[in-house]
Amino acid sequence: MRVVFAGTPDFAVPALRALIDSAVWRPVAVLTQPDRGVGRGRKRRFGPVKRLAVDAGIDVLQPASLKHPDARAALADCRPDLLVTAAYGLILPRAVLDMPALGCWNLHASLLPRWRGASPINQAILAGDAETGISLMQMAAGLDTGPVILQRSTPIGAEETAGELHDRLADLAGEVLVDALVRLDRGTLPAASAQDEALATYAPLIDKNDARLDWSRPADELSRMVRAYHPWPVAFGEIEGETWRIHRARAGAGRAEPGELVTNRGPDVVAVGCGEGVLEILELQGPGRKPVSARDWFNARRGKQ
Repeated sequence: MRVVFAGTPDFAVPALRALIDSAVWRPVAVLTQPDRGVGRGRKRRFGPVKRLAVDAGIDVLQPASLKHPDARAALADCRPDLLVTAAYGLILPRAVLDMPALGCWNLHASLLPRWRGASPINQAILAGDAETGISLMQMAAGLDTGPVILQRSTPIGAEETAGELHDRLADLAGEVLVDALVRLDRGTLPAASAQDEALATYAPLIDKNDARLDWSRPADELSRMVRAYHPWPVAFGEIEGETWRIHRARAGAGRAEPGELVTNRGPDVVAVGCGEGVLEILELQGPGRKPVSARDWFNARRGKQ
């Protein structure tokens, strides 16, 4: 079977590595977004998926758009039986969706139809979901609307950040993909099931301002924001007139005015009053500074007084 893999960021790497390691489904080509300039000199650098593909000696295609006839022709020359995508980042037009004999599969980081869209990991944490997972779906023209082939769930840890959950789900995606391909070879792959549109929820693109902490909100909600927006864009809020980025925090009991600094919780916690409870901050970062522990923050504050 001739498999083409399409992906770009770190999330897609374990799935591609699983295909390469399997040998049986080693991709005949990899699609990934064009190299992007980084740093002051805008020097172009390989993305994670391209780096793995090049190291493995796999042909790489990097069209700016798959709507261009030349890009589609290059893909057609690969004669794919199956196209597998994971966080590819480009729209697949109908001509591409119809190209492989077995269609196109997509690995999505949620239990569809919950959290269709660009930020499913973040939204699952923000909503306080107890679990999330990986959905392997047959791609359709809509946004993550295709029928689901396989799903595998995993609990969300009480203190797990989006970055930590991202890495676990990326590994799980590789496992789900190999499981599906094994079942496909054995003729035991279940028929894809249509998603229940009544249960669909959406995960929009994240803006940096989404991570602003409103101290009038409950501490539980703000602690989920800290986890959901780490490592990017990182939650931030005003403390004593300065904007601080909050890297680690937890909800705590107690009462204080929203935004009020609470200093009686010991040297390892910077607590701030919320609409309900207090947010106990364990690690924070000031403008132009490195992240520090609550204890170091208190020591620096004491030195200024």
